[in-house]
Amino acid sequence: MLTIDNYLDSHYIHRSNWLRAAVLGANDGIISISSLAVGVAAASSDKEPILLATIAGLVAGALSMSAGEYVSVSSQTDTEKADIDREKKELNESPEEELLILAQIYEKRGLTKETAERVAKELTAHDALGTHIRDELGINEISQAKPIQAAFASGTAFTVGGILPLLVVLFLPLQGMEYWLYGSTIFFLVILGATAAKTGGSNVIKAILRVTIWGTIAMVISALVGYLFGVSV
Repeated sequence: MLTIDNYLDSHYIHRSNWLRAAVLGANDGIISISSLAVGVAAASSDKEPILLATIAGLVAGALSMSAGEYVSVSSQTDTEKADIDREKKELNESPEEELLILAQIYEKRGLTKETAERVAKELTAHDALGTHIRDELGINEISQAKPIQAAFASGTAFTVGGILPLLVVLFLPLQGMEYWLYGSTIFFLVILGATAAKTGGSNVIKAILRVTIWGTIAMVISALVGYLFGVSV
């Protein structure tokens, strides 16, 4: 039997919060660590510096991604809480004015004035604060910020993504390392782009092109820096 919960669960938008953080983390992990390794490989004749830079970049990057995601999403959460507190105060101090605002919102969405007023009254009677949070502030369960979830998804995905080029450095020969890294990274990015697109229900070709083009640009620039300056980047 089809229910509203089952129907909503079938839509991809419910995955947007964790999917965004996971794709960003994995993409950053693959490209950052590969670019770092490519830059060092272009300037080094030994594998040890490449391996050391890769491991250090992986640890630092994972921690940085987790912390950065947590801080940024927490800032969004603080803003949401401040708006909700303000809405509570306005509902207590001027409920009639808030009811009018709600009716105007529904009227702008296409309802007649009479219907909009009736809907506003009924929803206010059912859950005034929840209605204003959803329809006036635009905050709902899907879009609401979740700092810990985002930080965990981002940090874990960065680690998984960063381990892939690390394995290349560990097990493939030093000769031609830049090319090994580039080829494997493009392969990893293609898989990531396709997986993310399938999970999110978006266009696979566009997702693959997006990640591979920007990944290539990052690694080419890193390699050029390594060749020109003879230092790790």
